[in-house]
Amino acid sequence: MTRVALGVIWLLHFLPLAGLAPVGEAFGMVLYALWRERRRVALTNLRLCFPQWSERERRRVARRHFRAFGRSFIERGILWWSSKERIQRVVQVEDICHWEAVRDKPVVWLAPHFIGLDMGGIRLATEFRCCSLYSRQKNAAYDAILLHGRTRFGTSTLYSRQEGIRPVVKAIRDGLPFYYLPDMDLGARDSIFVPFFGVPAATVAALSRICRMTGAVVVPCVTRQLPGGRGYVARFYPAWGDFPGADLQDDTRRMNAFIEERVREVPEQYFWLHKRFKTRPPGEGGFY
Repeated sequence: MTRVALGVIWLLHFLPLAGLAPVGEAFGMVLYALWRERRRVALTNLRLCFPQWSERERRRVARRHFRAFGRSFIERGILWWSSKERIQRVVQVEDICHWEAVRDKPVVWLAPHFIGLDMGGIRLATEFRCCSLYSRQKNAAYDAILLHGRTRFGTSTLYSRQEGIRPVVKAIRDGLPFYYLPDMDLGARDSIFVPFFGVPAATVAALSRICRMTGAVVVPCVTRQLPGGRGYVARFYPAWGDFPGADLQDDTRRMNAFIEERVREVPEQYFWLHKRFKTRPPGEGGFY
């Protein structure tokens, strides 16, 4: 079944972006209707993060999220099989001056889980050497195509999370920017509880630790999907000053606060399908 789905995505990637977008959005609405478990996860996350919204508003944003997610999934065929030149046309890069200003230093590109995450990462890999972490997928065919897409230009080095942080630290010290995905619930190990939209969230505190070990500067990079099939924009933000600070908890809280600001700008594009609040503090019941 996975190979059939990948074959369909391969055929669709020949369409112009303006033709792919409505196909992807329609696919997203099918997922919204049929994928009841993840619809419930998305609505639970939105309820926790935006309690001031009405149920009607949360459902409206959830539907928009599924449409955007469906688009991003179908449009990954461009990343997996299209030319470097097409990817560079589809994904524009803005404010790269913020990275260039600190390019002579070790750098972490902080890339939160917006639905355009892969678009931005692979777009940057068409031009620049970099490294990142990945999690092995249970489905072998899907795992293989993800690895292919993220490494096909020979400029991106991927390390499995199972390898630990040492290879990443060495790569950063050797001058490779680290495209870091910081905001998934990976369990209690190596995580601390800090607020995310006011809700205690198990958050890996690796950003502060990595910067301490390598002397790296944090330069956020957030990729947004543009409406109307107009592609994506990977935008760099100014390098963080006074980071890391004296306290690991404060550093991690600062990271989450930055992500919150970006989510409020385009709430439908954050990855709400992930069980962000799955791990709870001792004695607290689950949400899902």
